Amino acid sequence: MNSESGSAALRIQEADASRGVHARLSYLSSHSRDPVSYAFTPPPGTPWESAQYDQQECFIADAGVYSGLGIDTNGFALLDAPTALRNPDDADEITALCYAEAIEIALAVTGGTHAYVFDHLVRERDPVRAPLNFGRTTRGATPAANGRIHNDYTEVSGRRRLSMILRDSDLIPFVQHFSIINIWRTLRGVVEDTPLALLDARSVASQDLVRGEVRYPHRNGEIYLVRNNPAHRWFYFPQMDRSHALVFKQYDSRTSGVARFIPHTAFDLPAIPADAPLRKSLEMRCLVVHA
Repeated sequence: MNSESGSAALRIQEADASRGVHARLSYLSSHSRDPVSYAFTPPPGTPWESAQYDQQECFIADAGVYSGLGIDTNGFALLDAPTALRNPDDADEITALCYAEAIEIALAVTGGTHAYVFDHLVRERDPVRAPLNFGRTTRGATPAANGRIHNDYTEVSGRRRLSMILRDSDLIPFVQHFSIINIWRTLRGVVEDTPLALLDARSVASQDLVRGEVRYPHRNGEIYLVRNNPAHRWFYFPQMDRSHALVFKQYDSRTSGVARFIPHTAFDLPAIPADAPLRKSLEMRCLVVHA
């Protein structure tokens, strides 16, 4: 453990560890092998998901009481970073405005020299509050909240992303290391409906992560799904609103000493008000290069 993570651990021990909620989270079943999920309507006779999932009761700590959480130690951080976005339904405004804001946030949080937002996704809970699943959707529809514990990249797909973004860039020979981070915002007021739970990177063992394939209309992706481990420590940030940006790591090319993969999932917050607004969120994925 380096001095920074040791200091963070001390502050966690001093925090009010009883603050948080209990909720059921969706782990990959122990007997499931080679999981495949579809992000669009699968071929006739093919299930949306090939794997089975087990609902496990978990304690999700209130991250707001911990002062030592950081992007390179635990793998996530909440920033006070209001957005100037005015129309959340305008994809062009998101691309033009939120991407620039995200790059500024990414560089500030990581200390990187270059940052590239390469895609974004708007997720919206359906009005009937259907049970959480993989966030699957028919083609062209708005994705729902993703209720499967997952990490967006694997060791293989994380490395592949660098060459996809930089391609023929003159920067490639100077890359020392790189990461992929998510920048997550609410687009509809305070998040009470299906907030995001984040797994502390220091509590994740390599054998907990299982490669999964996600099939899109024109390509196949690779993510990690997660098997249960009693050592897991979950966090969430209550009362996130539009002035906040949640930043969490999805991949880091460094293989030791830093958080690399941050499994996460939407979950049903217990006892929310009946009139709580449905979650509508924006997530942007960003390649950060240190050169």
